[in-house]
Amino acid sequence: MRKRIAVFGSTGSIGVQALQVISIQKEYFVVEVLTAFHNADLLIRQALIFEPNVVVIGDENLYEKVSRALESTNIKVYAGSNAIWQVARMDSIDLMLMAIVGFDGLKPLLTALDNKKPVALANKESLVVAGELIAAKAKKNHTAVIPVDSEHSAIFQCLMGEFDNPVEKVVLTASGGPFLKKSLAEMKDVSPGKALLHPNWKMGNKTTIDSASLMNKGLEAIEAKWLFGLKPGQIEILIHPQSVVHALVYFTDASVKAVLSATDMRIPVQFALSYPERFGNSLERLDLTRYGSLEFTRPDMKKFRNLALAIEAMKKAGNLPCVLNAANEVAVSAFLKNKIGFMQIPEVVEKCMEKLPFIQKPTLDDYFETDKICRIKANEFINNI
Repeated sequence: MRKRIAVFGSTGSIGVQALQVISIQKEYFVVEVLTAFHNADLLIRQALIFEPNVVVIGDENLYEKVSRALESTNIKVYAGSNAIWQVARMDSIDLMLMAIVGFDGLKPLLTALDNKKPVALANKESLVVAGELIAAKAKKNHTAVIPVDSEHSAIFQCLMGEFDNPVEKVVLTASGGPFLKKSLAEMKDVSPGKALLHPNWKMGNKTTIDSASLMNKGLEAIEAKWLFGLKPGQIEILIHPQSVVHALVYFTDASVKAVLSATDMRIPVQFALSYPERFGNSLERLDLTRYGSLEFTRPDMKKFRNLALAIEAMKKAGNLPCVLNAANEVAVSAFLKNKIGFMQIPEVVEKCMEKLPFIQKPTLDDYFETDKICRIKANEFINNI
């Protein structure tokens, strides 16, 4: 039987690439659910091509448009944020691909885990905000959470077959983004257009800006902590401009494993969908002869202040990662709208981390309240800049 996939966030970068993988591997996968929030036109096109059982448009104002476009099909159409997490309960789903960007992915993710649905996770923010809760729920329900990010997929693959062999540390690699060679002074005047020109990867706008500020790597470090049960001291970040080595795992016997591949997100996406099997494809093969050398350096924490803030949040834990994530989402959005400068993003994040109440053992309600209050405060800080 083909694996029935629910793609949550099908119109985003990862969702689109996942559907490309599914179209290549039609004998193994079928689309059961597609969800999007605003991009009704692309959602309609996807639905007509893949003919899922259910489609959900998060923006209720777009329900009539989607419904009319699909009225000649047998596709069920729902609308609203509540519908997005409610369809995560469907018995007909074999695997949820969580590709919704940001905090909005948390509720449907938790719903899937409550209903013992395996999850291919591309939403790092959920683990950043509520990693302890997600890890505990997955463990309690014996439910797989398979990472989609190239770095976490690499760690996951390195650990396959290792069972209880102790890990000394893991290394997450970062390209350094478009501003790796720029000075701190030069970075103050960069435009959104320049920040969106990533040298190696094609990603959505928010993720691309996070990559340029290295916040993306800080979020990934927090994510790795919960995915693999690591302590903060076991996680290291290295700049690797070629983006060939996606992660390394050091074992206590001095052995090191790494996963290398071309810079194509469809490779880890396919692995997450097909796990534990590997299916053949015609995607680009890595040719190491193209690279004269592979470079690895430590990041400049003064230049990439967001990374330092993320590591601080990871170490302190509690609701601080939730504050970090919410403030960053608001600040990145403001930067993309030319309301603040690039180097003001970490200023907003740091102010929120300093001013919001710290909760050592937050509940799920605490996470939602922290997220709400932080977004209000972040916007206040931005308006006063």
